[in-house]
Amino acid sequence: METIRKTIFDPAEMQGKALANRLVVAPMTRVSATAAGVPTQEMADYYEAFAAGGFGMIITEGTFTDTLFSKANYDQPGLVNAEQMEGWKRVADAVHQHDAVIISQLMHAGALSEFSDETIAPSAVRPVGLRTTDFTSAPSPFPVPRAMQQEDFQNVREGYVNAALLAQQAGFDGVELHAANGYLFDQFITPHTNLRTDQYGGDERNRLRFLMEVYQAVKAALPERFIVGIRLSESKVNDLTYRWPGGSATARRLFEVLSEINPDYVHIAAEGGRWERECLYPDGLSSNSIAKSILRSPVIANGGMHDVALAETLLNSGAADLVSIGRAAIATPDWPQRIAAGEPVVPFYKELIKPSLTLAHTRRVKAQQQESDLCLS
Repeated sequence: METIRKTIFDPAEMQGKALANRLVVAPMTRVSATAAGVPTQEMADYYEAFAAGGFGMIITEGTFTDTLFSKANYDQPGLVNAEQMEGWKRVADAVHQHDAVIISQLMHAGALSEFSDETIAPSAVRPVGLRTTDFTSAPSPFPVPRAMQQEDFQNVREGYVNAALLAQQAGFDGVELHAANGYLFDQFITPHTNLRTDQYGGDERNRLRFLMEVYQAVKAALPERFIVGIRLSESKVNDLTYRWPGGSATARRLFEVLSEINPDYVHIAAEGGRWERECLYPDGLSSNSIAKSILRSPVIANGGMHDVALAETLLNSGAADLVSIGRAAIATPDWPQRIAAGEPVVPFYKELIKPSLTLAHTRRVKAQQQESDLCLS
């Protein structure tokens, strides 16, 4: 019997919600909210463009979850009050007009704040790398965070639950807990930023414990069909060369522990944008294939997935269920429709990823597309 080959355009399902295809817009830092963290009309237009362009699922930029220590950047959107919720409702409503699923990525910066000198983390360890406080001044060291105490754990947990409830109220289909790229949950997972000797430090189970506690608290507070996913990565925004010590063996232990909570999905990020470099191990295994062999959850692959051959190789090998696309989506919001029609896409311009240019990016992308279309007509 001939095996039917999977494609990126095959329909899928997530917690009972139909997805038009297996293409997901990856969460990308945009910092284009108001100073008060309220999503703008331009943000609604930005996310709607992906839905209108044919993506089956869209994951938002990282959204802060409390007013204490979670915020990472100036003009980052939040989900901590009614005004922010109403702003996100406009976004969710715009996306749903095109029958796409939209997920709110909830994040806590931990030690990686770009603007605050008062931060918290698992341990009082200065992050590697440098920060740029306003994207124009000279880079500077991150501050040394304060080691989290019992009250901090409670505040973070409550912040996530409250933000998830507001996400539901805003009309989101689910939330993604950001445990990747060096932010708070990832700081717990990483041995050199987690020197704790209590139940939150030490082996893989202890280093995943807080993430799992927050996941379970969020899941318990929302309806059963409300999607709650987790995003993981090895590399970090401040340390692109970092990899899990032990390679595939460490990945196996981490996913074995996570299997106990059975996340609604696991999204494995490649911060540097190259799947082979960041997700493939010397023994031929990948973080995606290991996750799929252990978890009952859908797995989303990331890192150069605009390469259709690579994306479909992962889908057909059983290493992934969906693929997420970042920079190619910024350059061409209707990427799925153009690829399906065999039409050319707009090249990605590196400057578009700079947060300071976010507000102008939609107009610039449209102008690039119009110019490209005219040249080809």
